Amino acid sequence: MPSAMTFSSSGHGPMARLGVALSHGFTGSPVSMQGWADYLAGQGFAVSLPLLSGHGTSWEDLSRTPWIRWYQDFERAYLELTERCDAVFTAGLSMGGALALRVAEHHNVAGVALVNPGLTFADSRARYSGLLKYVLRSVPAIGNDIKLAGVSEGAYARTPVAAVHQLAGLFKDTIAGLDRVTVPTIVFRSAVDRVVPESSMEVLGRRIGSTDFEVVRLENSYHVATMDNDAALIFERSAAFFREHAGGQ
Repeated sequence: MPSAMTFSSSGHGPMARLGVALSHGFTGSPVSMQGWADYLAGQGFAVSLPLLSGHGTSWEDLSRTPWIRWYQDFERAYLELTERCDAVFTAGLSMGGALALRVAEHHNVAGVALVNPGLTFADSRARYSGLLKYVLRSVPAIGNDIKLAGVSEGAYARTPVAAVHQLAGLFKDTIAGLDRVTVPTIVFRSAVDRVVPESSMEVLGRRIGSTDFEVVRLENSYHVATMDNDAALIFERSAAFFREHAGGQ
């Protein structure tokens, strides 16, 4: 089942020279990004949507997975696209946003598209996860933060505390390098998000090196906006963004 969750498209027509690497979020899976991937592939873009290590199986697997493996999985998807595309963008939801930014810190991406990117925690207990993981294996997950009724992202029902500690490491590392992200960046931000706090946006806006930085407000979606009422807006505006900045490398 995990391998079936991955998605890739070689693209078609003139847009096939443009690639987009997409990343899902923490404890989630490509299910949350499939609609976006399908839309971009339908527009002709080359697309890669990997399943990150420790995801799509069990929360116990995630508890044993270091954050660098999540990054390597996504970086690999990006690099594979560069082998056949003239320009490649990175895009991500929540934790996937941090991964998209980190790739942009280390590679010559054409631009970055983010949906409710995570760089900080809403729960103050996360700062103690390095100690808590020894006495508390998991906590109830905050999943399916979706306004649209009857939609599920299929995330884990439990969140492993050890993985939260890893996530904190990813956030710290990514924030430290944000000044190296100088490419055009578009961020889709939900007005109501019960998972990623506004402090993530504040850190991003303050630390990013890009002077071409746009925030698009989503008034009718919660955290998993790629599956919510504003999904079409995300898909259409991001595709326009990719076309606009295709020659920016």
